[in-house]
Amino acid sequence: MKPADRVQQVPPSGIRRFFELAEERDDVISLGVGEPDFSAPWAARTAAIDALERGKTSYTANRGRRDLRMAIADHVERYDLDYDPDEEILVTAGASEAIDVAMRALVNPGDTVAVHQPSYISYVPGVVFAGGEPLAVPTRAENGFALTYDALEAAGAADADALMLCYPNNPTGATMSADQLADVAEFVREHDLFVLSDEIYAALTYGGDHTSISTFPGMRERTVVFNGFSKAYAMTGLRLGYALGPADAIAAMNRIHQYSMLSAPVTAQYAALEALRSCGDSVREMHDEYNRRRRFVLSRFEEMDLDCFEASGAFYAFPACGDDDEAFAEELLEEQGVAVVPGSAFGEGGAGHFRASYATGMAELREAMNRIETFVRGR
Repeated sequence: MKPADRVQQVPPSGIRRFFELAEERDDVISLGVGEPDFSAPWAARTAAIDALERGKTSYTANRGRRDLRMAIADHVERYDLDYDPDEEILVTAGASEAIDVAMRALVNPGDTVAVHQPSYISYVPGVVFAGGEPLAVPTRAENGFALTYDALEAAGAADADALMLCYPNNPTGATMSADQLADVAEFVREHDLFVLSDEIYAALTYGGDHTSISTFPGMRERTVVFNGFSKAYAMTGLRLGYALGPADAIAAMNRIHQYSMLSAPVTAQYAALEALRSCGDSVREMHDEYNRRRRFVLSRFEEMDLDCFEASGAFYAFPACGDDDEAFAEELLEEQGVAVVPGSAFGEGGAGHFRASYATGMAELREAMNRIETFVRGR
């Protein structure tokens, strides 16, 4: 039995390789995992337990429980987003499933999807699995890893069919201002692209409010927005996300979702509903703790003379480390027992950097920074 060609052309995850190296040792501090070190808020966990004890273990509607979709519609109003819970919202098994079904529902074989890089490692494979052609659009540290009109034009994105967007960004921690997003929106309208906008880190911005590209003139009808409960609510293992978009796009996505997944996990839906109703304080507390860690990590990298722009979203820093980022990460792991991810794993523009997650406790974070400094000073 031979795997399909489109599967064989996708390389194994560059992140996974470093996880496997780290798992071979028991003295490693990992700054490589993009996962909150907090537990889900207690009220959300209690709601999940209660649902199980009451025997709420059946399928839900394909699109997700209606009360949850209504709560999501209310929740996203804080980002000036207005979506009909009956026609324009789809609840999925994590934001990753939402992105996957969007790719398969909206990308035709041979379509070109522009993907700004460095970016989350699943986007390019998702385009390939959908039969599309990914087009790399590099972003640079000197621009704060923001996507620009000029970068899109230089990469040939004017001839693309779609744009995959992710801000706040994984792996860089970059955010984009409303003015910067307005320029991208102008490019998209001029060249008639549609947008897949991953906004899973929307609640984790520091120093300013998150802006969705869907809010700009002429963008709502050509944008699908993705979000979920993994990052802000520390519910990664419960696998619950959602998509917001025009009714015809959501209907097409639901057609795939209902055959492949049928419905998102019901227990997670009960937890998510309670999270939206009563866990805002917990989200703010986690946000403030991440911000404290962010400031600490950035200051330590500055002390080490590692050039690192001021990441203002998510829970990642993305410092420069020289030409060979893979060698840097491997030697750091071998000599000091600190696991980070080389920036080249995230595509063009990531080379010469590494991703360090500060979604870990301050005690471990301090020790990791001390070890990194020892390593850097000894090179």
